[in-house]
Amino acid sequence: MSTPKTSLVRQEWQAFWLAMSFLTRIPVWVKIDYSQRLMNLSSLYFPLVGLLLGVLNLLAYSLLISLLPLTVTLLLLLVLHLWITGAFHEDGLADSLDAFGGGYTREKRLEIMKDSRIGTYGSVALFCVLALKWAIWVELDNLAIALLMAPAIARLTPLFLMHFMPYVTASEQSKTKPVADSMSLGRLAFAILGVLLVALIAQVFWITLLAIAITLLYWGYSLHRNLGGYTGDTLGASVIISELVFLLLLLIGR
Repeated sequence: MSTPKTSLVRQEWQAFWLAMSFLTRIPVWVKIDYSQRLMNLSSLYFPLVGLLLGVLNLLAYSLLISLLPLTVTLLLLLVLHLWITGAFHEDGLADSLDAFGGGYTREKRLEIMKDSRIGTYGSVALFCVLALKWAIWVELDNLAIALLMAPAIARLTPLFLMHFMPYVTASEQSKTKPVADSMSLGRLAFAILGVLLVALIAQVFWITLLAIAITLLYWGYSLHRNLGGYTGDTLGASVIISELVFLLLLLIGR
């Protein structure tokens, strides 16, 4: 017979693996009793999943750099990351910028986001983002820190947006569910402290704070002005934006 403590551990264990299956294509062999509540709980582990992706980045880099030139190694790392994540957040960025670039009303922007096709704004954004990410990697002296920390820091940003902004849909009658409802302040604080502790150990504490603050101010304002809240696509876009801001700050402060 399970005790409340055992049930809690099992719940958190499932929440972690749900976060893993949601954010990556890594096979999950844990049985997950899916529910909207479990999805809400899983958002706590988004940064941890990002940190594990960072570890995979480092392992892959260590292997590839012993065989290939730096530029080819980093291009393959970029491809590997897109494959492991299913270009999940990149898709959100493309949809968001297509909507913001081609929609002149809130309703039209939300309608464009639901379209599975990619437009000019999204295509150009993806090219620029991927090219800029590769170029920064090539120039960084502290590349190992960038590969390890950027995915974790970037996946903290959506938690702020989910907590402080409302979820919006194309219509009031829409049955579309948010990725996760607003997480509790306690769980948000726990996620923040976890990321900041790792950032402190990696000696990028202030850069991490600045990157998150810049992204939240810029992207949060854009969402408030254009949509009045967040969507799943805009959460994905926030991951890409905060990762780029973090990498740029690393490059500036090298």
